[in-house]
Amino acid sequence: MKLPMDDEHAALFTVGQVANMLDVQQAFLRRIDDNQVVSPQRSAGGQRRYSRHEIGRVQEVVTMMDQGMTLPAIRRIIELQHELAQITRERDELARRLADAESRPEKK
Repeated sequence: MKLPMDDEHAALFTVGQVANMLDVQQAFLRRIDDNQVVSPQRSAGGQRRYSRHEIGRVQEVVTMMDQGMTLPAIRRIIELQHELAQITRERDELARRLADAESRPEKK
């Protein structure tokens, strides 16, 4: 049986819990959501709920901000990381399909 805690994308943590875990202000978490840098899921009542994956993203944002990056720059970096991951998946799929095609005997 798989529990919600086993799923890194399960939205389980409140703003207060995440702020305490990462030693950041709740206002900071709201600001990075408002700036669409890390946007947690919402509960039925509209409250932000963070997954372990999103908490990891917030940690990355904190690190980048400590290095002097702005929120718009961080948002762009995250967008580019997603684009690169998608392109890499597409390349890998095309390479797999090419290898499959090359391994089939030719028809005459």
